[in-house]
Amino acid sequence: MINKRLLIKNLLAHNDESSFYDKKRQLNLHTKEGKAKFLKHICALSNANPANNSYIVVGVEDHDNDIVGDDFFDDSRIQNLVNAFLEHPPKIQYENVPFPNLPKDKVVGLVTIRPKKNTSFFRKGIHTIPMGTIFTRIGSNSIPVEVAPPKNFQNTETVISIENNSRNSIGHTLDGVIDFMNNRHRDMAPRYRVFKELFVICWAGVAKRVKDKTYLSRVDIELINEQVKLFYSALDEVSIEYDDDRFVITEYVPLGLHDKTSYYPLEQQEIRFFDNGYYKIESRMLFEPPQYNRKMLHHIYNANLSLLAKLQKGTTLSEAEKRDMEFVPSTLMICYLNGFEDAKQKLVDAKPLLKAFDDPTVYLGFKESMRILRKMKYDR
Repeated sequence: MINKRLLIKNLLAHNDESSFYDKKRQLNLHTKEGKAKFLKHICALSNANPANNSYIVVGVEDHDNDIVGDDFFDDSRIQNLVNAFLEHPPKIQYENVPFPNLPKDKVVGLVTIRPKKNTSFFRKGIHTIPMGTIFTRIGSNSIPVEVAPPKNFQNTETVISIENNSRNSIGHTLDGVIDFMNNRHRDMAPRYRVFKELFVICWAGVAKRVKDKTYLSRVDIELINEQVKLFYSALDEVSIEYDDDRFVITEYVPLGLHDKTSYYPLEQQEIRFFDNGYYKIESRMLFEPPQYNRKMLHHIYNANLSLLAKLQKGTTLSEAEKRDMEFVPSTLMICYLNGFEDAKQKLVDAKPLLKAFDDPTVYLGFKESMRILRKMKYDR
């Protein structure tokens, strides 16, 4: 079992970016340009490594390898993005890896690209990349090529050596459990559970009892063996169930117009553990967006656009308008899910304004709304 924190350290220590790994300060999958750049690197690394895993490390400064972290990124639909645009898509996995020096809401992202035989290429165009384009990796550069590159197996031995040096140990597991329970979350009633005498999951959150069911907010859930953060959210609430073989996380999102008092089930994630030392994670989308009267929603939509226009012009907002800003991201999301097709782009375009707003919960709401939309509409 690979300790992903060790793996990231070993990748960064190996050398600069190479034909089997890349590093990024952050990913931007909100725009077509950002998606195109991500897909280009997936395609290139996959074609350059037909016999071994390749990796992208997210949350690292390019010039000095400084680990600065990035936001927790929910990967449950990211494979859909790759499948939508690449022919012969590789299987990929995005994992969120906590580091001791980072704030609790920051992690390092690790994209693992599995080996495969067939050459990947773009089945349809995106941004400036035309349909049919093939990319491969030459040194630290992802470049287009006219024909499928010859199979290259020179990285296999190096990558296997790095992975073997990143294997987990009992010491790493114990240190991880103690750190989670006694240091990072000792004020949030942390718990742990051992599955199949091998896997250890730790979780913590603020409990709330509603109609004989316990929900947790400010939730942090980690698979300690691999140093992977399975779930983190400052806003949403979750319920947790488990037995000898399974650990099930059901996520709820607070939504509403002018309030967030109604909770809607968003997604269920089940981690199933097996006796042979393997585990499997499956996600199931549960979200049914609330529907509203279109005439009323049109009025609210225009009012939100008016608020954003005032921010754009630098107009001072009243105290009531400042309070209304908290609901702008979720309201634009609701409008989009009710058929206002341009509402999503309006939300994306407003990112700099929301990020600069005095109340930090406004930008936090933006990130949560985009996360929900990303889950539902990866191939748009």
